Amino acid sequence: MNILFLMISIMLISSIIFTNIVFAASYDINMPTGSASPVAPYFWQNEKSGLATGDIEILVGDTIIWKNADQAKHTVTSGTPDDGPDGIFGGSDFLAPGQSYQFKFDKKGQYPYYCLIHTWMTGTVLVTDGYQIIPKVGKTIGDGSAVFDVEYHFDRVLSLVTIDKGQKLLTFQIVGHSQFDDNTLKIRLPVDLIDGPFVIIVDGKKITEFEYFKDNDLNTLSISMPDDSKLLTIIGTSIVPEFGSLSIIILAIATMSIILMGQKSRSYQN
Repeated sequence: MNILFLMISIMLISSIIFTNIVFAASYDINMPTGSASPVAPYFWQNEKSGLATGDIEILVGDTIIWKNADQAKHTVTSGTPDDGPDGIFGGSDFLAPGQSYQFKFDKKGQYPYYCLIHTWMTGTVLVTDGYQIIPKVGKTIGDGSAVFDVEYHFDRVLSLVTIDKGQKLLTFQIVGHSQFDDNTLKIRLPVDLIDGPFVIIVDGKKITEFEYFKDNDLNTLSISMPDDSKLLTIIGTSIVPEFGSLSIIILAIATMSIILMGQKSRSYQN
């Protein structure tokens, strides 16, 4: 029994280590020769995308390595030229030609950085957990003040087509073709946008192979999608209120004004 337990423990530890090796990655951002000049054609070389930019999108747990290939000293300083360093990474230490600095990003977020010496050299590290965002869902409902970000993880692109309050549904268009055998879509829906239980319709057909998990103010759906599907409809039991908070306040004020005017009118008549 002890030997079996030991073997299982070793397998679990190996699995964890292997998972970290597979999913954690590192990417170089080079400062090319001449980047110290404000008229340089570009200041960074992003080896992940191949673009001459200091902007890069990575996953939680990934590492960025900044390498100074210039003939001048530079810094990698978290923050912005306007607000100054924020102390998250880097700092005021100079990177001499040939030196490098690396930082592992463990939290989601948007991290701007720049060079303290050459403040026109700016960039941003966007750290995600692998989910893409459909922003400001709900802006077409009511006064548009009740908006939500919908996050999803899929090898194709989703775009919102319709919010139908009467039918309590959201419809998304699916763009592109699946490149992997796993066609699972994971989508996070705020409960204030749409709440379950849910009915899932793909290309006019009801889908029964999906999982639904609710954690406080967030619904997470995991849906097994057919190949080359084009349209996804999610039907819930409630959907974003018709009136946003601003409309409710305006409506309340207007109602109170009508009541007061009515009372004044009656007092004059008496």
